[in-house]
Amino acid sequence: MKALITGATSGIGKRIAENLNRRGWELILTGRNKDVLEEMQRNMGRCEIISADLSKKSEIMKVYSFCKDKNVDMLVNNAGFGVFGRFSETDLDRELEMINVNITAVHILMKLFLRDFKERDKGIILNVASSAAYLTGPLMASYYASKSYVLKLSAAVAEELRREGSKVKISVLCPGPVDTEFNSRAGVSFSMKPISADFAADQGIKAALAGKLIAVPGLIIRLGTIGAKFLPHSLTARLVYGMQERKKDI
Repeated sequence: MKALITGATSGIGKRIAENLNRRGWELILTGRNKDVLEEMQRNMGRCEIISADLSKKSEIMKVYSFCKDKNVDMLVNNAGFGVFGRFSETDLDRELEMINVNITAVHILMKLFLRDFKERDKGIILNVASSAAYLTGPLMASYYASKSYVLKLSAAVAEELRREGSKVKISVLCPGPVDTEFNSRAGVSFSMKPISADFAADQGIKAALAGKLIAVPGLIIRLGTIGAKFLPHSLTARLVYGMQERKKDI
């Protein structure tokens, strides 16, 4: 079995790579940091690497072309980051870069690999979203919206596949705060205790291998996503603003 993992050099992506490696999977790892990719390749074995900046369409297509004839069984769309601040004040170019990584790269790779998987009538797509996908997120408005896109797209395509009787499966990992480099890149600190990246990765892999559509690790976050479905957006926006406001600039 072979998996492509984006954003594989740190955080959840790295832990997913290590977890699948222990399970005996062959891996294709991509990320921007070539040195880390080469170190992971040396440590893991059964591993190919390709450095890429997924904020650029040409680089996304480069990754797909590299993998196209390698009989990939699982696509893990993990690459992503956030931008913190008031929407009127955040840097536009940085935000567009985030949208390209969080949405465009996920969309393109999902579509292209899905077509390949459907031809073979097998394959797994694991998209890493966030519990933020269930909420309205002032002070990280674009990030929350990007993760909602990933969740809704995944659920919609999963239903299309179900109605077609396809054996291709789609899963979405929606963790709350995770102890990774995410917050430092977004420019904030945690406002609640995070779960470990190992736990998040394991929950995502178990869901994907079981064909479960959505995985929300942790009881408190799971209850929170359920409760969010019954609250008006105006109220969730106020609650989230309060949580986000407690975050301190790093």
